[in-house]
Amino acid sequence: MAERKIFAGPKVRRVRQALQLTQTAMAEGLGISPSYLNLIERNQRPLTVQLLLRLSSVYKVDLDQLQAESGGAAVQLREVFADPLLAGEIPGDQEVLELAESAPNAAGGIIKLYRAYREQAARLTDLSELLAREGHETSLAGARLPVDLVRDRLEQRSCFHPQIEAAAESFIEALPSGEDIAARLKAWLRERHGISVRLLPVHAMPNFSRRYDRHSMRLFLSERLSSADRRREIAQEVALLALRQEIDAELEALSLDSAEAMRIARFELARLASLALLMPYGSVLTAASRARFDVDVVAARFDVSFEQAAYRLPMLARPGASAPAFFIMEMDHAGHVLRRAGAQGFPKARFGGKCPRLGVHLALMQPGQTVVDAVEMPDETRFLTISRSIEGAHATFGERVRRRALLLGCDLEAAGELVYRAAADLPAAKVLAGTACRLCERQGCLSRAEPPVTRPVGLDEMVTGLSAFDFQ
Repeated sequence: MAERKIFAGPKVRRVRQALQLTQTAMAEGLGISPSYLNLIERNQRPLTVQLLLRLSSVYKVDLDQLQAESGGAAVQLREVFADPLLAGEIPGDQEVLELAESAPNAAGGIIKLYRAYREQAARLTDLSELLAREGHETSLAGARLPVDLVRDRLEQRSCFHPQIEAAAESFIEALPSGEDIAARLKAWLRERHGISVRLLPVHAMPNFSRRYDRHSMRLFLSERLSSADRRREIAQEVALLALRQEIDAELEALSLDSAEAMRIARFELARLASLALLMPYGSVLTAASRARFDVDVVAARFDVSFEQAAYRLPMLARPGASAPAFFIMEMDHAGHVLRRAGAQGFPKARFGGKCPRLGVHLALMQPGQTVVDAVEMPDETRFLTISRSIEGAHATFGERVRRRALLLGCDLEAAGELVYRAAADLPAAKVLAGTACRLCERQGCLSRAEPPVTRPVGLDEMVTGLSAFDFQ
């Protein structure tokens, strides 16, 4: 009869350690060499039937337990590592099986921690719903990804980063004179670091807009990018090299606790630093003030896109500066909020940004047109908002791209000097909005997307309202 071979090295090691035996002592009892036992414990040699019988007779080992698979723990570990927070950490099942076999107690601990995490996440979700029913907005979610943490930290902080702004101004002033800042930055990359910039066609770089090759010292940019976005990518590469110390200081102030979150935050800070290089603080503040903060004029003055000029305005909130306290929100056509920032943090509690009546949604239906609104909230707080669609990377034939729009805003009382102020006084510009449908009690709203949690839904059988979510 063929002899069955079993690999159960970690289990043999646990038996030996439980008996407080050395490899030499156990090997002597089994009638094998210590080196052979060492190979068995490392799963490099099998347990034969004879060795199983010796283990049973000499050390009273339960053979069924020794031959049992760790399938239950492995299945539960697969569920743990399938969670979005851990997806991709373990590429295959082999490591999961090895963990379940070689360290079952540690595997059990991981499973218990994961169960506790899921239970706490469920409780947080219940708490979120309870707070919402009491009229409090909350963004508690069942699963918090590093990108969510970074967005929250940046939304709560001022968009003005003093160290980056000061370093960017000093850097631009030290460059050789010239009209085109982007050309000066490109020359700095070549002369100081030997980095050349090359434009690649779509087929050569189908999945990236920018890629830096350390070996050939070349910065590759996709031809999908507009000319303004190409200049921003060049400026971002310069920022990562010349302003690294200042970016690291701002990054440390965010107090992030994971490598992935820090990587995401570094990218966002470098993106802001690139705008500070293309539009130095003193120059852009002077130009914007003279143009009465006309975003199109600022964009033309610095040869940047509307998007880049709009994002620069909330970054001008230096203490004592004459710029209004702008805030900005970027949204796509599916309603996903991509970025939010503000001169004093994004005013989520006062403005919200989730109301379907906001001009940012209308801007997506009117590409290229600027929509100016005087937004009044339920507490009579008023904001001036400027919304407009923005262009992304050029698409090839057949591609479906995400359409995006920006909403730039500030308190209406602080908008007296803005070029958009007169348009906000028109009757058609007045918009009665709310922070979010679930927290808004405006009746007869044709734009309502959800019922309020503070009111019972539904009128009586004699009345039909304007919305599917009319309430009493």
